[in-house]
Amino acid sequence: MADTSDQPPRYAEFFCGGGMVRAALQDQWNCVLANDIDPMKCGVYGQNWGLEALHQGDIAALPETLLHQQIDMYWASSPCQDFSLAGKGQGLSGARSGVFAHWADKIETAIDAGFAPRIIAFENVVGLVSRNAGADFNTVLARFVQLGYKVGALEIDARRFLPQSRPRLFVICVRNDVDIAGLTVPKPRHAFHGKKLQKFLGAATRPVRSNWLWWKLDDLPAADQTLDTVLEKRPKMPWFSAADTDRLISLMSPPSLERLRVARTAGRTVVGTIYKRGRPDAEGNVRQRAELRTDGLAGCLRTPAGGSSRQILMFIKGNQTKARLVSSREVARLMGLADSYRMPDTYNNAYRVAGDGVAVPVVRYLDDALFAPILRRRCLDAVA
Repeated sequence: MADTSDQPPRYAEFFCGGGMVRAALQDQWNCVLANDIDPMKCGVYGQNWGLEALHQGDIAALPETLLHQQIDMYWASSPCQDFSLAGKGQGLSGARSGVFAHWADKIETAIDAGFAPRIIAFENVVGLVSRNAGADFNTVLARFVQLGYKVGALEIDARRFLPQSRPRLFVICVRNDVDIAGLTVPKPRHAFHGKKLQKFLGAATRPVRSNWLWWKLDDLPAADQTLDTVLEKRPKMPWFSAADTDRLISLMSPPSLERLRVARTAGRTVVGTIYKRGRPDAEGNVRQRAELRTDGLAGCLRTPAGGSSRQILMFIKGNQTKARLVSSREVARLMGLADSYRMPDTYNNAYRVAGDGVAVPVVRYLDDALFAPILRRRCLDAVA
């Protein structure tokens, strides 16, 4: 793919979690470095991909010499809690999402040593675009510009590829000396060029606007999966008791109760998903609600911590209603992982690995649509 070698291109993944980027790229790329601070996630990564490239520990303490090698792409799915709608709005000043600065510093040391990657890819929640009125996102992009890169971004919902609603932001940066003629368009024209991005760019600082790219993409891929296609035939998850199922129904708001009523008249088994959330009532008091969706999609998988609930499956056939938690294998499938992928033994850890991960087919799509075409291009200083 690269123009300098017949060998597979090389990449490094930071905040790698259980290695879902590797699951997407392993057939076309060579992973030469993976890093995460979480021992549990590193254990899962090692079980699935081996330990040769993995370095467990704080990104700030990662030896700079590890980056003194030719690497075509740096990928990071850095912690998103401080950017998410469920977070407390701390943004880049938060302890978790603030590790972006340490990662950017590592990139700078590699560039200073003569090992600038062609591509920098950065995945996070869409909330980053608007957090702190866009200032945090501008800071992220300005840092990449300062490092010598053109910047672009895409809003991609995994529902285009998987039966899970999972909108995410993908920042794709390319080194200034790479010829990208024909890979961009002058104006936003694709569904992944979302309105939030367009609004942000209108208020961005001059360096960001001057180095912004609208990546050229083909038509959207067709979503061909529904929730029932990822369900296990014989799951080990226990069914809720009738009393617990009735309580779930009692917590539903009128819109959810209406979806339940319609599902009961479908003449077939309808599989829905439920998250329990705190919602204000008419008096402004926060009360727990069970929100049901029956559109064939799972809700966005989230880490079951800090008050976030675990997703529940509800099976509705006429007046018969059963419920259970989504199984570990099912959450893996909802992220696009093969059944050969080894999930953690404990349920909460399995859910955490999935909830913190990146959807595998989205990464494959980005490789086909952008990474591979970029790597096939020559550097401008080599064209003359």
